[in-house]
Amino acid sequence: MAQGTVQVTHTGTSRWRRRTGEYPSLAAALEAAADGDVLTVAPGTYRENLVLQRAVTLRGPEGSPGSVRIAPVDGVPLTVRASAVVQDLHVEGQDAAAPAVLVEEGTPELRDVRVVTRSAAGIEVRGNARPTVRRCAVDNPAGIGIAVLDGAGGVFEECEVVAAGQAGVAVRGGAHPRLERCRVHHTSGSGLSATGENSALEAVGCEIYEVRGSGVHITGRATAHLTDCDVHRTTADGVTLDTDAVLTLADCRIHDIPENAVDLRSRSVLTLTRTTVRQFGRNGLSVWDPGTRVDANQCEIFDSTGDYPAVWVSDGATAVLDSCRVHDVPDALFVLDRGSRADVVDTDLSQVRNTAVSVSDGATAQLDDCRIRDAATGAWFRDHGSGGTLSNCTVDGTQTGVIVTKGADPTVERCTIDSPAEAGVYVSAGGRGSFLNCRVTGSGGYGFHVIDGSRTTLRKCRTERCARGGYEFADSGADAASGASPLVEDCTSDESAGLREPAAREAAVQTASHPPGLLGGVPGQRAEPEPPAPVAGPEQPARSSKDVLGELDALVGLESVKREVRALTDMIEVGRRRQQAGLKAASVKRHLVFTGSPGTGKTTVARLYGEILASLGVLDKGHLVEVSRVDLVGEHIGSTAIRTQEAFEKARGGVLFIDEAYALSPEDAGRDFGKEAIDTLVKLMEDHRDAVVVIVAGYTAEMERFLSVNPGVASRFSRTITFSDYGPEDLLRIVEQQADEHEYRLAPGAAEGLRKYFTVLPKGPAFGNGRTARQTFEAMVERHASRVAQLPEPSTDDLTLLYAEDLPELL
Repeated sequence: MAQGTVQVTHTGTSRWRRRTGEYPSLAAALEAAADGDVLTVAPGTYRENLVLQRAVTLRGPEGSPGSVRIAPVDGVPLTVRASAVVQDLHVEGQDAAAPAVLVEEGTPELRDVRVVTRSAAGIEVRGNARPTVRRCAVDNPAGIGIAVLDGAGGVFEECEVVAAGQAGVAVRGGAHPRLERCRVHHTSGSGLSATGENSALEAVGCEIYEVRGSGVHITGRATAHLTDCDVHRTTADGVTLDTDAVLTLADCRIHDIPENAVDLRSRSVLTLTRTTVRQFGRNGLSVWDPGTRVDANQCEIFDSTGDYPAVWVSDGATAVLDSCRVHDVPDALFVLDRGSRADVVDTDLSQVRNTAVSVSDGATAQLDDCRIRDAATGAWFRDHGSGGTLSNCTVDGTQTGVIVTKGADPTVERCTIDSPAEAGVYVSAGGRGSFLNCRVTGSGGYGFHVIDGSRTTLRKCRTERCARGGYEFADSGADAASGASPLVEDCTSDESAGLREPAAREAAVQTASHPPGLLGGVPGQRAEPEPPAPVAGPEQPARSSKDVLGELDALVGLESVKREVRALTDMIEVGRRRQQAGLKAASVKRHLVFTGSPGTGKTTVARLYGEILASLGVLDKGHLVEVSRVDLVGEHIGSTAIRTQEAFEKARGGVLFIDEAYALSPEDAGRDFGKEAIDTLVKLMEDHRDAVVVIVAGYTAEMERFLSVNPGVASRFSRTITFSDYGPEDLLRIVEQQADEHEYRLAPGAAEGLRKYFTVLPKGPAFGNGRTARQTFEAMVERHASRVAQLPEPSTDDLTLLYAEDLPELL
C-alpha cells in the first residue's frame, strides 16, 4: 500500500485524453501514463514492484532527495523496459535471487537514484538495453554492485558503488559498458570484472579502492580500456589478467597493493602508457606463460614495499619497457625460463638494492640505450642458454657492473661501466659473453675479471683508473690446456705500461697486433691467481653460532622464544659432537611451528635459526626463503605441485618459511588445491629430510586447527614455539631503539607517555606488535617535523627531541 500519491502530468496537446491528476499508487499512475508523461511521486514508502514499459519520466519531488522509497517485500523493485527517465528515487531490494533495478530494453536515463539493497545485483543491465546512468549510488553488501550482461551496454557517469558483496562492476556475456568518473570501493570481490569473449569494459577517470580481491580482473577473452584511473588499497593483486584477456591502461595510477600490482597470465596482453605503479608488496608487473605480453611506454614503477623484483617475466612470456623508470626496488627486472624475453629501450633502472637485470634459465633480455644506476649488480646473466644484448647502456655506481656465470652468453656492446665498487665485468664458472667497444672506469677492483676458463671475447674494450688493474684472467686449471680461455683483441688500458708481456707459447689469450700504447701486456693465467671478485658485492664471512645467538638475545622481548631456540641449538650441537666422538646421537627434528600474532619477530627468528644451523654445519647455506599460500597454490590442476617443488628447491640448503600456513587448509576447503601443496610438501620433507628446514607460521588458534586436521604435517615438526604479544615495556624499548638508530632522543616525559600510550592502545586483530611500535615512532617523527618546520632557527635539541605531545592520537 502506498503512503503517498502520484501526480501525473500530461505533456501532450491532445484534449480528448486527460491523464493529468493524482493516483493512489504507482501501478495505477503507470497504467494511465503514456509516452512523454511525467510522474511526480509524493514522499513515502511504496511497497510496489514497478515496471516501466513506456517512455515516461518517474521522479521524486524536487528538493527532497531520498524521500521516495521503492521497497517491495520481494522480487525486482524497479524494472525498466523503455526509454524512460528515472530520477531522485531511493530503491530498496531484499530478494537475493533478483536485482534491485533491472534495465532490459531501450535507452533509459537514471539520474540521482540511490540503491540500498541486499540483492543479487544493485543495478543489472541486460539484452539490448543502453541506459545512461548519472550520479547513482549502489550499496549492496550481499551481491554485485552493477552487472552488465548479455550484450548490453550503457554509460555510467559519476556513479558510486559504496559496497558490494561480490564484484563492484561485473561485465559478462559480450556486454560493453562505459564508466566515467565513477568510484567503486568496499567490495568483497573484484572492483571491476570483465569476462567472456566480446565482453568489453571502458573506464575513464574512475577510482577503485578498498577492495577485498583484485582491483581490476579481466579474463576469458574479455577486453578493457582504463584511462586516468586509480586502483589502490586492494587485498589481492591490483590488476589481474587471465586467459586471453586484453587490457589497456593509459595515464593510470596503481598503488598501495599488498600483492602484485599487475599480474597477467595465459596469453593475456597488457599495454600501459604513462602509468605509475608504486607501493606494491610483490611484483610491480608479473608476466607469465607463452603468448602473454606486456608493453609499457613512459611508465614508472617504484617504491616497492616487499622483497620481490619489480618486473617478473617467466614461463615464456614477453615484456617490453620503452622510456620507463624503475627505481627504489629490491630488484628491477627478472627474466626467467626458456622463451621468456624482455626488450628494454631508453629506460632508467636506479636505486636497486640487489640486481637491476637478472636473466636465467634460458631467458633473453635486450637492453638498448638504458641507464642502470645505484644497484648492487647491474646485469647478471646467470646460466646456460641465458643471454641477450646490452647495447649503448651506461652502468653507474654498482657493486659489480655485469656478471656472467655458468655458461650464459650475452653480447655487451658500446656500454660504459663507471665507478663499480668491485669488478666492472666479472665472468666465472664457465660463463661466456662478448664485450665489444666497452669501457670500465673508476673500478674499485678489476675492470674485467675473467676466471675459471671462461670463453669470453673482449674486442676494442678500454679500462681507466681501475684500482686492482684493468684486466685479470685467473688460472682456469684443467681448462687452460683445452683452449677454454678469453679472446682479447685491440683492448687498451691506462695502466698497460705496468703489465708484463706473456710469453708467446704460454699466452692464454689472443691479442691482435696493435700500435704502441695499446694493451700489449694483457696478462696470461697467473700461477697463483688472486682471489676472484665476489659475484654480487662483498662476501660476508659466515658468523659463528655464538654470534648469531648474540643477535637473537639482543632482540626485544621474546624470552621464551630465545630459550626454546637455545635448547634446540644445544641439542643439535651436542648431537654433532657425539657423532664426532663415535657415539650415537639423538635424532632431532629441526622443522618448527611458529605461532603468534603479526609483528612478533617470527620471520627474524626464522632467519637467525637458519644462520645458526648453517654455522653448526647442519645446513649448507642457511638462507631464508619466505612463501605464503599464493606462492605455493596454483590455479590449475598440477600447477600447485610444480610451485611447491620450486619453492622447496629455492630453499635447498636453507629454511623454507611458510607464513599463514593455515591458509593451505581452509575450513571450507572443498576442492581447494591447498591440500595438493601440503601433500607435496610432506613428501619433499621426507625425501629430502636433511636438505631443507621447514618452518610453518601463523596465528595461534589457526595453526592449532591446521595441525589437528593434518596429522601428516604435524608429525614432521619437532616442536611449536609461541611468540607472545609485546607488552608496553617491550614496545617502548623498540621505539627507543628506533629513535637511537635514527638519531632522535626521547624528551623527559616522552617515555612515560609512550608507556601509557601502549598500555591503552587497543590490542585487536589489527594490532601489529613490533610493527605498531615502529609505526608509532614514524608518526612521532612526522608530528615532530610539522612542529619544528615552523621554527625559524631550530636548535640541535629542537631537531632531535621527541615529546609526549608528538604521540599520535588514539582512534
